[in-house]
Amino acid sequence: MTEPRLLSGGNPQIPKGDGDAPVQAYIAAMPEWKRRVGERIDVLVAEAVPDVRKAVKWNTPFYGTAPGEWFLAFHCVTRYVKVTFFKGALLDPPPPEKSSQADVRYFHIHEDDAFDEAAFVRWIAQASALPGTRL
Repeated sequence: MTEPRLLSGGNPQIPKGDGDAPVQAYIAAMPEWKRRVGERIDVLVAEAVPDVRKAVKWNTPFYGTAPGEWFLAFHCVTRYVKVTFFKGALLDPPPPEKSSQADVRYFHIHEDDAFDEAAFVRWIAQASALPGTRL
């Protein structure tokens, strides 16, 4: 089996797929420090939402609570891992980075960031309780 190709920003090119296996393949292919961030995000989501659904679409891991509905995704960008909260504007407090889409908010995790995991888990819990975004 060949290693996944890394796209712009180090984002792994992983075939679409439902379930944990494609998400784990994506995380395993993340470069350097970004892999540790991906592993930690995956653990925090799984702990906060034990029945979470996972998939990889468009070279991005997605997390949801209902078939075809998603509350969170992440992917590699050159200098950080970009976490997308699809209804992040409804979270209290909302994640800091705005989007051109009114409901979407982002959280960026850089290499040397020591982010507040408790606050991150609160966002996960709030986001997972909202109706998911259909993609």
